Amino acid sequence: MHVVPIAQAPLYDAPGHHAMAMRRLQGREAGPSDSVWIGLSEIAPGGGTTASASAVEKFYVVLEGHVDVAANTATGAASRARLGPLDSCRIAPGESRQLSNPTERPCRLLLVMPNA
Repeated sequence: MHVVPIAQAPLYDAPGHHAMAMRRLQGREAGPSDSVWIGLSEIAPGGGTTASASAVEKFYVVLEGHVDVAANTATGAASRARLGPLDSCRIAPGESRQLSNPTERPCRLLLVMPNA
């Protein structure tokens, strides 16, 4: 068993993210993992990400608050959703995504991604 207390979960930065605090809960610099890493992101009001795509899928689960997710597939099909507590979404490989917190309260998200 590998335990990571939240107070010891390493902070990390990612390009294109603003007004966000991000921690690795498991995997990468937080410890061993064979297949995925898990992150916790807090998005401040008005914060979010720029639109970008990656070669791997991403899973988001909203723990607190609300987040707007805009996605565009490689073929140009667009979708938008507002996610609330315990709502989740999958972003496919190659699908562009943009996250934003348009509310006046912080949003906390769980992120699960494959080790790449």
